[in-house]
Amino acid sequence: MSILKGVGVALVTPFNEDLSVDFDSLTKLVEYNIENGTNYLVVLGTTAEAATLSDEEKKQVIEHIIKVNNKRLPLVLGIGGNHTLEVKKQIEETDLSAFEAVLSVSPYYNKPNQEGLYQHYKLLASTGKNIIIYNVPSRTGQNVDADTTIRLAQEFPNLFMIKEAAPNILQYFDILRKKPEGFSLVSGDDEYTLPVTLAGGDGVISVIGQGYPKEFSTMVQLAFEGKVKEAYEIHNRLVDMTRLIFAEGNPCGIKVILTEKGIIKNYLRLPLVPASEGLYAKIKAEMAKI
Repeated sequence: MSILKGVGVALVTPFNEDLSVDFDSLTKLVEYNIENGTNYLVVLGTTAEAATLSDEEKKQVIEHIIKVNNKRLPLVLGIGGNHTLEVKKQIEETDLSAFEAVLSVSPYYNKPNQEGLYQHYKLLASTGKNIIIYNVPSRTGQNVDADTTIRLAQEFPNLFMIKEAAPNILQYFDILRKKPEGFSLVSGDDEYTLPVTLAGGDGVISVIGQGYPKEFSTMVQLAFEGKVKEAYEIHNRLVDMTRLIFAEGNPCGIKVILTEKGIIKNYLRLPLVPASEGLYAKIKAEMAKI
């Protein structure tokens, strides 16, 4: 699955003022990323506010992105949840013919122990579909330990990748050291992208990357080529913005960038709200510096 290497972006869902899905802006967003070097697109991840979309809206978003993309970039589809049997059913019943893999977040709220996490992904692996483990403890409330990831990677070849977003970068390095050949790790934390890639990771599934696709994809490519100094020049230019966009939660910050670039409108669905005036001003000022 080396096709999923470099910069994947977790696309936002643009909304109109009445909070209906803004498909015209979604078209602009997909085209902007294709034209500026993004390597693959992640559809209906957590950044997409997928939890606030109806089943019909999800279907429409999927169909629209498939149509606009027109097979130009590889696609990944987010299907996750804290009801293991239901997630398995969704994966089995979804037409995945247009997608390279499913990105499945670890169960949230329930806070299963490591054996529970192992059994969750074991059942998902039984679908036979290509599945990316997604570990994001800040959202789920429970960490998928490195040993659990390695255990899954060794036993189930179709669990071929992890999007790792643990707050401890040492966990990334432990997985990279111990993982079986053919298992891939990508950063799920934009700020860790460069050091993790230099350590042997396969890039990132990014939020900020959809706002700065040319810069971020160039940085990752430089890392693949071992051009450390040049890559860190880009990293250092973007790091303050990377922190700013998450200051009030995701995706309110990246939606400011995309609004200022004229790609989308600045609307979110409750319980999320747009960035405060203060944060908006800071992001706008940092954009001017970049």
